[in-house]
Amino acid sequence: MRRRGVTVILGALITALLAAGVMIAPLPYVVLKPGPTVNTLGSSQGTEVIQVTGAKTSTSAGALRLTTVNVQSQVELVAAVQGWLSHQDAVVPRELIYPPDRSEKQVQEQNAQEWKQSQTSAETVALRELGYPVQTYVRKVTPDGAAVGRLRENDVVTSVNGSAVSGPTQLTALVRAKPVGSAVTVGYTRDGKPGSVVVTTKAGDDGKTPRLGIEIDTKQPHPFTIKIDLDKIGGPSAGLMFTLGIIDKLRDEDLTGGKVIAGTGTIDDDGNVGPIGGIPQKLVGASEAGAKLFLVPKDNCAEALRNAVDGLPMAKVATVDDALTALKTFTTGGTPTPCTAK
Repeated sequence: MRRRGVTVILGALITALLAAGVMIAPLPYVVLKPGPTVNTLGSSQGTEVIQVTGAKTSTSAGALRLTTVNVQSQVELVAAVQGWLSHQDAVVPRELIYPPDRSEKQVQEQNAQEWKQSQTSAETVALRELGYPVQTYVRKVTPDGAAVGRLRENDVVTSVNGSAVSGPTQLTALVRAKPVGSAVTVGYTRDGKPGSVVVTTKAGDDGKTPRLGIEIDTKQPHPFTIKIDLDKIGGPSAGLMFTLGIIDKLRDEDLTGGKVIAGTGTIDDDGNVGPIGGIPQKLVGASEAGAKLFLVPKDNCAEALRNAVDGLPMAKVATVDDALTALKTFTTGGTPTPCTAK
């Protein structure tokens, strides 16, 4: 009996230790939680988020809040169960956030890089909306190229055969639309004065691609500087709200109408709004911050509808122009284009 009792006690102890080990062992999951929101028109930790030097800025009565997601990267059984039972959190496989071929530090570094790029694109789009277009200019004329004696360094290329040039990609497409040896009329601005010249294209190194024989780059002249001072958040999803924040600060018009507006979405240099992750958690965070409208990227609408928050209407946006229209409609008492499942 004594030996049997010892065996039972040892068995119970081993079972308890194994159970404790399971409870504290890390699981291959992460938990997504609603993160803080930040008013792009205000300050964060005592520092103005969007800083403009050299131009008059306006003050809005409301707020344009970017939304975030907190990632709990070390997850034990209790935390996982709590996440599964939560109506706000999401438990997802760790590899969705931290791919196996990259370390957690590498993911964070990529997020930081995307964060910076979102700010650059936001500035580009906002400035264009404010009347400062992106200019494609001649960085260098290639020796023996087609444009020698016709175009000069720093010429701003404005058109090709009458079609306006909006960027390097379009310029290249317009030149390649005609075969090698074609005469194309290139419109330009030189030292502030417009002009045009006919350039006969030559073949590139491959012997068949028509080229003007110039190296090009872009610039966007404006008489002030913009700085976004918010470095503790990663990823590209704040691009849309940064864009709107810059526009609001540099226009007399109050885009918010005195209301708290929240949103999310990437932005590219053409002003297109792209989808993001964590939409359910961002909706919760926006609601808790008092938002009266949430701007949802078009491709996130189906997921947003499945996770709708009571009292928080959602507007579908595919471009920055859609977002500006939604704000104007909402702040003047109308109903912006709602999210749909398709």
